[in-house]
Amino acid sequence: MTTGRAEDPVRPTPPTSSPATPEDAMSSTTVITNIAGLVTNDPSLGDGSPLGLIQDAAVVIEGDRVAWTGESSKAPATDNRVDAGGRAVIPGFVDSHSHLVFAGDRTQEFNARMSGRAYSAGGIRTTVAATRAASDEDLERNLTRYLREALRQGTTTFETKSGYGLTVEDEARALRIAAAHTDEVTYLGAHIVSPDYADDPAGYVALVTGEMLDACAPYARWVDVFCEKGAFDGDQARAILTAGKAKGLHPRVHANQLSYGPGVQLAVELDAASADHCTHLTDADVDALASGDTVATLLPGAEFSTRAEWPDARRLIDAGVTVALSTDCNPGSSFTSSVPFCIALAVRDMRMTPDEAVWSATAGGARALRRDDVGRIAPGAYADLTLLDAPSHVHLAYRPGVPLVTGVWRRGVREV
Repeated sequence: MTTGRAEDPVRPTPPTSSPATPEDAMSSTTVITNIAGLVTNDPSLGDGSPLGLIQDAAVVIEGDRVAWTGESSKAPATDNRVDAGGRAVIPGFVDSHSHLVFAGDRTQEFNARMSGRAYSAGGIRTTVAATRAASDEDLERNLTRYLREALRQGTTTFETKSGYGLTVEDEARALRIAAAHTDEVTYLGAHIVSPDYADDPAGYVALVTGEMLDACAPYARWVDVFCEKGAFDGDQARAILTAGKAKGLHPRVHANQLSYGPGVQLAVELDAASADHCTHLTDADVDALASGDTVATLLPGAEFSTRAEWPDARRLIDAGVTVALSTDCNPGSSFTSSVPFCIALAVRDMRMTPDEAVWSATAGGARALRRDDVGRIAPGAYADLTLLDAPSHVHLAYRPGVPLVTGVWRRGVREV
């Protein structure tokens, strides 16, 4: 399959467009033309591959949605025109796993770990103390800082979690702050057992499934649990996820990150949207994922930052499992907001092809959020697009560490 005009140099002239506001976007149409390679993630629109690649392409945006895609020569007339200058356009990244409502810094922990200390779930307690001590304003300022950072790198949809408060008040305020910035909010009171309940884990599970859940459910779409040694076992995780489902929250699971365990199969059993990490898998775990609708969300930033074993993406994909790629941005084990970085890691160390990695970071992330209005560039989807300063999406892995994102549209408005 042809993936772009790699032999053509990127034109040095930056793309141009008229200034846009949300009001303008709702009332006007814009065509982005002269796109070297357009990743639509819709095989019916392009070359028949999962990426649905269209060469020498154009996209028409109307309001906050994609209205048309096709060859540049066939683009309809519009109010505004943007010349992509022979660059590639891909869907905005869908980061379906992050932990962005926090305070504090764990540089010393990272430095020590890189000097030989192994990562364990207990490190979360450091961030819990700092987050509890922070004001609402400090937490929101920190959140929006990392959202801007992620947007500059092409992320247009993100999920984020609580989990650094571990009291009724602190978990609820974390979700309230997050809900002001995204619809994809996850209740993670079950991140670790609160230090306040160190001698009474059962009491903490009762709190997470009772008073804390009642306070948090109005702000969240999802419920999550860290099903792992040092956090919550299978029975505790089942109780927490089932209680969340009863309140209308859909499950996600931190599963099989540090060791083999029940997390993946529990996720499939409860129809969780995603099982996240999936590093230590038995054949039965892989078979369960392949037979269900649960997405395996891989988070290579965590393995990079902890020198842990890489998830075997090739094994999952070859078995027919749907795979998503996300950052796991958090202050302890994966302090990166860069999806392009995670794509490069996935290709280099998790045996994914560049096409698979880009699909997993866009359409795969959308599936992990059970959405079909993001992660693709097709009529009816949100106009979330990323313009790369390269002729092909393959450059995201081919040129690791290079800031290739040169334009971002979110819901029809150019923001970068």
